[in-house]
Amino acid sequence: MSHLARARAVFDIEIAALKKVRAQLDPSFERAVETIVAAVGRRGKVVVVGIGKSGNIGHKIAATLTSTGAVSVVLNSVDALHGDLGIVNDGDVIVALSYSGESEELLNLLPALKRFSVKIISLTGNVKSSLARHSDIVLNVKVPKEACPFNLAPTSSTTATLVMGDALAMAVLQARGFKKSDYARYHPAGAIGRAMLLKAGDIMRTGNRNAVAGQDLTVKEVLLVMTRAKSGSVSVVDSRGKLAGVFTDGDLRRHMATDAGLLSRPLKQVMTPRPICISENALAQEVLKIFDERNIDDLIVVNSKREPVGLVDSQDLPKLKIM
Repeated sequence: MSHLARARAVFDIEIAALKKVRAQLDPSFERAVETIVAAVGRRGKVVVVGIGKSGNIGHKIAATLTSTGAVSVVLNSVDALHGDLGIVNDGDVIVALSYSGESEELLNLLPALKRFSVKIISLTGNVKSSLARHSDIVLNVKVPKEACPFNLAPTSSTTATLVMGDALAMAVLQARGFKKSDYARYHPAGAIGRAMLLKAGDIMRTGNRNAVAGQDLTVKEVLLVMTRAKSGSVSVVDSRGKLAGVFTDGDLRRHMATDAGLLSRPLKQVMTPRPICISENALAQEVLKIFDERNIDDLIVVNSKREPVGLVDSQDLPKLKIM
């Protein structure tokens, strides 16, 4: 079998495994979600435990839960018996991961966990295992086979466990009414967070870099304004200083092809009236949406009086790390 064929076979096996696990979902999943939501609502947390590959998956599940507002920590099953049980409190929820349900280190931990007033949710491929028998809720992640050709290395089973964890996190997110703005609060250094927290007024070009010209100026005069601002467009204002139109490099090229006297014409004859603009108080996310939908390079920013106070240049967005 070629490398490419092997890769496709792995994909096929794991996709089939996920479909199987999806078909096994039952009311236990709903009870698991309700249990976590109730605990988080009481200021409790989710404690994830697992050994080996399951433990690695546990770190991802805990991180996803925490980043979506359900505080979660990982408890090392061995270290727990040597003091780390201190992170467990009454009212917490334990999410225990073991595909066999018979991991010795995890089973040794269960009696200690049972001394707390906690609920145990197990993700296992063996619903009759010791772990399942000692759990309050069991989520079945049994897969037909591993993608490993020897059916030994955890592959399909770890993928199924990870996806079940994602499903739990997203269902909890929805049940708790978690919003985009909440997500941004937990990710202030990421592109999503910046786009949700920053406003157009925070990312726009201002002052000498914001080209603004009266509508009676000639195209020749305006080109000097654009050059000084190092801008590909100019906001055109009327006699009251309100936005009347826009003139861009693209407009210049289009008119030059058919108008020999273009440079001497006033802007009001060649500008694009009623240009797309945005309020200085709009979120940067709205700026990104307009750039995506309208296929423009520059976006004029106006104040409450519809006066152009800035310009967002699409070339600045990567430097601002919001896209």
